[in-house]
Amino acid sequence: MPQLNISVPDGLKQWAEARVAEGRYSSASDYIRDLLRQDQDRAAELRWLQAEIDKGRASSIDPRPVREIFAHAKARATNG
Repeated sequence: MPQLNISVPDGLKQWAEARVAEGRYSSASDYIRDLLRQDQDRAAELRWLQAEIDKGRASSIDPRPVREIFAHAKARATNG
């Protein structure tokens, strides 16, 4: 596995070591890998959300009243 060496201030090093000491992570490297994966997941979610926003902005305006739109959306969510 390729290596990535980083420098962090003492406070962050102590934080990472404390997370390892809690037992959820086997090492500081394991903790950092998990943080990177979480960041990747968040970035993917944001890309999806931005794409949905872009689709909404590009679509035409729905002529129905807002209450009707929400009722329709709620019915779709309830009925699958």
